[in-house]
Amino acid sequence: MGTDILIYLCGLALLDTLSPTIIGVTLFLVLTDNKNLTTRLLAYLFTVVLLYFSLGIIMMLGLNFIMEAYSNIFQNKIFSWGIFIIGLILFTASFFIPANKKSKIPKPKTQSIFSIIIIGVMTFIIEAGTALPYFSAIGLLTTEDIPFNKWLPIIAVYNIIMVLPALLIFLGYKLFGKQIKPTLVNLRNKISSSSSSALSWIMCIVGMILIFYTIDYL
Repeated sequence: MGTDILIYLCGLALLDTLSPTIIGVTLFLVLTDNKNLTTRLLAYLFTVVLLYFSLGIIMMLGLNFIMEAYSNIFQNKIFSWGIFIIGLILFTASFFIPANKKSKIPKPKTQSIFSIIIIGVMTFIIEAGTALPYFSAIGLLTTEDIPFNKWLPIIAVYNIIMVLPALLIFLGYKLFGKQIKPTLVNLRNKISSSSSSALSWIMCIVGMILIFYTIDYL
């Protein structure tokens, strides 16, 4: 696997760090200032990472099976054209995302760990349908035809990068406490009112990455 694919994968992973739902839930938990913040936040992030990691494995195995079973039909050039067209559609559609100021960030109703796990599942359901960088990364890994023992840790690292902003927010709050609380409140308000804008930027950048990655293989 070349350096270029790793650069593309890192770029996609960094895009996934912009998840408004994960950051929004993290900010909600941090700003409630409850005694079990560490346990609850780690339970939430572990649930999200576990579900995304499982989805990545299922998708990789499924796509690899399809590519092997229909190798005579899905030639690399045809597959590259498919990814190129998807990238073009995403790039074009990103300019037509309507503004939506209604917050879609789920909030736990109780202080229990079970409630937090449910929020983690809800986050996965909300985000999985629009996890364009993640799906793109899986698609790029499939085209590289690398063995299981190599793509598995890549998916694991990808998911860890995805939740890094949440961990940094948590560490910042633990270290500086009330000093950064006003900044976190402002960040939460901005995220709640600009989720559609974030989706538009993500679609645009993912589209460009897919276009630039496949253009040499057409």
